[in-house]
Amino acid sequence: MFATVDRDLEFDTQERRTMTTTGFGIDVGGSGVKGGTIDLSTGEMIGDRIKILTPQPSTPDAIAGTVAEIVEQAKWTGPVGITLPAVVTGGVARSAANIDKSWIDTDAASLFGKALGGREVTVLNDADAAGIAEDSFGAGKDTSGVVILLTFGTGIGSAVLHNGVLLPNTEFGHLEVDGKEAEHRAASSVKEKKDWSYKEWAVEVSRVLTTFENLLWPDLFIAGGGISRKHEKWIPHLTNRTKVVPATLLNTAGIAGAALASVGLTRPAPVAG
Repeated sequence: MFATVDRDLEFDTQERRTMTTTGFGIDVGGSGVKGGTIDLSTGEMIGDRIKILTPQPSTPDAIAGTVAEIVEQAKWTGPVGITLPAVVTGGVARSAANIDKSWIDTDAASLFGKALGGREVTVLNDADAAGIAEDSFGAGKDTSGVVILLTFGTGIGSAVLHNGVLLPNTEFGHLEVDGKEAEHRAASSVKEKKDWSYKEWAVEVSRVLTTFENLLWPDLFIAGGGISRKHEKWIPHLTNRTKVVPATLLNTAGIAGAALASVGLTRPAPVAG
């Protein structure tokens, strides 16, 4: 099943979907901008990942220049998918987290398109890109129904997919859970600030997950972010009803999801033959 990231980004050419075997994704973060070529049937990186430190200040023009540099280094000539730590609707950034506030209301798709010589560009939220990748190639690839990726870090990012179809810009970290925003209760930064044990932190994570699952009744939660590397220390202590598994792609998830989005897919490209 194939699905578009956003109704504004629909593609009608079936030939393009079936013939495209590689894509290029760029993941813009607060500290680094990373990009690479992805095999769209497996999610694997082809060649080396390119990383350049995020320019400071991280203004739209500065980051657009960095993105162009990565594409030039890679010698990539096709469409490009780009993530931003922002809500993105119709190619326009509506918020800005860990990047300069001047991004708000910037037409990111137009900006990047011009920086890349007029080529086709797809821009999406970074957590959504990671969710697409994990659902397609990672921890959620064998699960049907509703899959929710949550990235635990300074805040809580989220991505929701139903049978491979993305519901963009969910921003579940801002939902209120017992009087507090979810990310103020259970982000990994809260654990560090309060010096909680993993078991103590798992109590708050369970509270947040229970609220989310009562809203959507998901079939699977995928836990991402740096703290997911130590999943064995806290996932066993969770008490919510839905299965929780660690993310498997980690550093390549954003790039792989952006690459899929660049050709209008949120599921792997079919293998020819």
